[in-house]
Amino acid sequence: MVKETTFYDVLGVKPGCSQEDLKRAFRKLALKYHPDKNPNEGERFKQMSQAYEVLSNPEKKRIYDAGGEQALKEGGMSAASSPMDIFEMIFGDGRRKRRGRDVVHQLSVSLEELYKGTVRKLALQKNVICDKCEGIGGKKDAVEQCRMCEGTGYKVQLQQLAPGMMQEYRSTCSKCKGQGDHIKSKDRCPQCLGKKTIRDRKILEVYIDKGMMHSERIVFTGQGDQEPDREPGNIVILLEQKEHDVFVRSNNDLKMRINLQLVEALCGFQKVIQTLDQRNLVITSHPGQVVKDSDIKCIPCEGMPVHKDPFTKGRLIIEFRVNFPMVIDPSVIPTLEQCLPPREEVIVPYGSEDCPLMDLDTDYEERERDGHQHVHAHDEDEGGSSRVKCATN
Repeated sequence: MVKETTFYDVLGVKPGCSQEDLKRAFRKLALKYHPDKNPNEGERFKQMSQAYEVLSNPEKKRIYDAGGEQALKEGGMSAASSPMDIFEMIFGDGRRKRRGRDVVHQLSVSLEELYKGTVRKLALQKNVICDKCEGIGGKKDAVEQCRMCEGTGYKVQLQQLAPGMMQEYRSTCSKCKGQGDHIKSKDRCPQCLGKKTIRDRKILEVYIDKGMMHSERIVFTGQGDQEPDREPGNIVILLEQKEHDVFVRSNNDLKMRINLQLVEALCGFQKVIQTLDQRNLVITSHPGQVVKDSDIKCIPCEGMPVHKDPFTKGRLIIEFRVNFPMVIDPSVIPTLEQCLPPREEVIVPYGSEDCPLMDLDTDYEERERDGHQHVHAHDEDEGGSSRVKCATN
């Protein structure tokens, strides 16, 4: 006994009709009320598609017949697929042509290549439809529909999440490996051995534009693995920037470090910087200009080109590190003092103590800290060194 007939009425069929009658009715109505033909019938087309999705699924149909649309909603199985997806499945002989998976390859590139742009040739292995059996896998009359999945390539399982709530799961059929059909060993294609595809070598020309970034994706649409009854997936090239000896990239800026001797920091210098396109840039600090340790300067428009706008460039950012001498000859100190600002005069209070100034041994501190942690952990294992014991008379 069917509790509710709304979905049957929408399609103009009676409860108990065959799946073939159901499919025929939907095809006829879908052609008549498709939005491309009747733009004002969009809602009706949606209702028809939802009704067909439920009634063509044996489990959903059983729940609907027993409790109506409310039972579907309570079971977490409301009709929610795209109406256009349903249409494509029906007018594609019942099997929608899905797209194969994308194949991702990492391509290691240098900072120079990202700066100047380049073309790289990449040899790849991919699956292609077997030309001997034309993707059938064997003799045409030897292909049998998989009985386990009934040709769908997948199995549908229901799992109860809570009372009255069901979740639908799809998994690849273990017998046909998602192919939907089965071929006996003796009838399989000798070239592909029934797999329907063979491995082939392909050379791709990868165009790397100026200013492309680390982890940027270059997509070759439809160049991925081929599978029968599926559109080929994409080949995705993932750029992986190698570290550079001099420059570090930060978006469109380039960063570098220049070491200066103390005399250069105080008295001026000239330095030559070779760019990523082998130009030589000369930077100058004139006498009288003092460069302090960790000072940061920049050269505008000498960074990385902006992707798709290569005439615009970021900055070249330079951090200066000053190398101080380890010792100075005492005989030159008086001359050096005359050249530098006078030191601050310090009055030493009477009775002050002279203390030695030593280099800090950071390794010693770490050893001391690790030792304290070990002792603390040992105390906790023993119940704590500060535990109070009661004395007895």
